Amino acid sequence: MKKAPRILDIARLAGVSTATVDRVLNRRAGVRPATVQRVLKAARRVEYISESDLDTGMRAKPMRITFLLPAGRNRVIHMFGDAIDYSQAQLQPFNVACRTEVFEGFDPERLAQALLKLRGRTDGVVFMALEHPLVREAVDALVHDGIPVVTLISDLSASLRSAYVGLDNVATGRLAAFLLSRLSGGQTGTFGLIAGSLSYRAHCDRETGFLQLMQEKGWEDRVMGVREGRDDPENNYRQALLLLEQHPDLIGIYNIGGAPEGVARALKEHRRDKKVVFVGHGLTSDVRALLIEGTLDAIIMQDPQLSILNCVRVLTGLRQGGEGVEAGLRLKPMNSIVVFRENLP
Repeated sequence: MKKAPRILDIARLAGVSTATVDRVLNRRAGVRPATVQRVLKAARRVEYISESDLDTGMRAKPMRITFLLPAGRNRVIHMFGDAIDYSQAQLQPFNVACRTEVFEGFDPERLAQALLKLRGRTDGVVFMALEHPLVREAVDALVHDGIPVVTLISDLSASLRSAYVGLDNVATGRLAAFLLSRLSGGQTGTFGLIAGSLSYRAHCDRETGFLQLMQEKGWEDRVMGVREGRDDPENNYRQALLLLEQHPDLIGIYNIGGAPEGVARALKEHRRDKKVVFVGHGLTSDVRALLIEGTLDAIIMQDPQLSILNCVRVLTGLRQGGEGVEAGLRLKPMNSIVVFRENLP
């Protein structure tokens, strides 16, 4: 008489523990998809389950990916949220279910709380990081719970995140300084910087890169200290007004974050919109209009759809048994795209 297959037989054949086999057969969480498939195939080989049971079990549920983005009026961030929605067809082969959630921008405590609340509700997280110990601890806690994390646009140092998807922001700051110095045509004058928040590592790195190139030119004394506008048009308007009033020799502004329309409004009120070189980030409909009219001279951007695709590629690779780690390690910073009025897409 043929001996009935046992859990131990499946475990030996699959090369896993009996506890893992029990979790797989009872559809409990905590087992990698690649391991689940190996256990199910072993169970079928010893005739513990039927062919139809194998087919049902092998059909993986879509990976739930949460994109956690800052709330507020930054239209560039909204553009990334929109990109997630209109990339669904492109992402279909990856078997993912993507959704967007928001947190109160520039508040590390609320961001950390929002990250921790995702436990049990998602299989992977993509978010725009604030550089803060609370955020770092929240990311590490998610990873320890088996939820991989990818940072988007702004990275988080010394954390367990799997990959960063974004620009080399030091190089981006250098690029902005190069554009301002060349487009200002050798004029003598000062340059102003307006960041969203220096809590974003991306904004700090862009400032660092900007100052590096200006120091190489011997122009460091012509750069005014960076101001924070919190990616808010009204705040940026007030900061730009102060720059214009306090520095009549202002010849260039680098808007490191969002809300360039506030800076543009101040330049127009002072009738300096065709005299002060203005460089910013992100191609939205409002930015497009500012480029066409000549108030904004150039913008630097990263491709939103490619960014979303890279995030999903890393996370789904991890789900398949570790390929995402290699993908994350191989992932180079994205290329900066510079857009002028003459090459508007």
